[in-house]
Amino acid sequence: MKTIIVTGGTGFLGSNLCIRLINEGNKVICIDNNYTGRLENIKEIETNANFRFIKHDICEPLEITEHIDQIYNLACPASPPAYQGKHSIDTTKTCVFGAINMLELAKKHNATILQTSTSEIYGEPLVHPQVETYRGNVNPIGIRACYDEGKRCAESLFFDYHRHEGVDIKLVRIFNTYGPKMDPNDGRVISNFICQALSGQDITIYGDGHQTRSFCYVDDLIEVIIRMMNSSFGFIGPVNIGNPNEFTIKELAEMVVDKIGNGSKIIYKDLPSDDPTQRRPDITLVQTKLNWTPIVQLNEGLDKTIKYFKTQINLFKKG
Repeated sequence: MKTIIVTGGTGFLGSNLCIRLINEGNKVICIDNNYTGRLENIKEIETNANFRFIKHDICEPLEITEHIDQIYNLACPASPPAYQGKHSIDTTKTCVFGAINMLELAKKHNATILQTSTSEIYGEPLVHPQVETYRGNVNPIGIRACYDEGKRCAESLFFDYHRHEGVDIKLVRIFNTYGPKMDPNDGRVISNFICQALSGQDITIYGDGHQTRSFCYVDDLIEVIIRMMNSSFGFIGPVNIGNPNEFTIKELAEMVVDKIGNGSKIIYKDLPSDDPTQRRPDITLVQTKLNWTPIVQLNEGLDKTIKYFKTQINLFKKG
């Protein structure tokens, strides 16, 4: 049995990861300040003897007395409404101070630590699809910079701790992910479209709808994160993880309207500043090194996600 820390453990990805790790027989310590996470997400495992929740902000150092084998660092707001505006400074702090504190903890326990970075480190890409060797095209002073540059700085910290402090690191860059346990009010495109359609509202597209995204179902993503954590020593990344099938935002909206059938219309508003127009991962590296390819395609994944959001209807009607 491994003892594993998951930061951001009550969030969308973190809670799915905690549940998977518990079901595999591990001992899991879930760390979150619940800024964007929800305790409801971990309800099914909260009484498990091998699970413990600690409310904590990783911007502050964390002391754990028992031995830790692995740390998954997922803590950071990932939706634009959560990390922009007045919370932008806290987002940068989480990326930077949080990374330092978790790396120090990993060093103390001689634990392997995995950082969940993001496709946003590529910014508005001039290379398509995006490969791990591409260094990106990011606006360092834009409204999204707290997240984009925060994650880039975290990557730098991880590699410096590996080079100079001997910390065993793993680094993945996550492309758009969706599925059960998404926050109905988190402002991400799939949750937005589904919640609007289920509520009988018009679906809002920002921009002309021709911008593209590649959507990975959460079960596929959790599988590859765990594979990466347990990969051979010395294979540290960065590694793109996501589904390389590319869709326009308009195509996504039309799929949601067709599946839910509440008569929603599609309306258009101005594209937010620095919102990337193309997003598609090159996953050759992860296919080669970890023998992983996403299984759940968008049509099936949307059905599963819509089914989940139907159980959450009271929550997003309040939002």
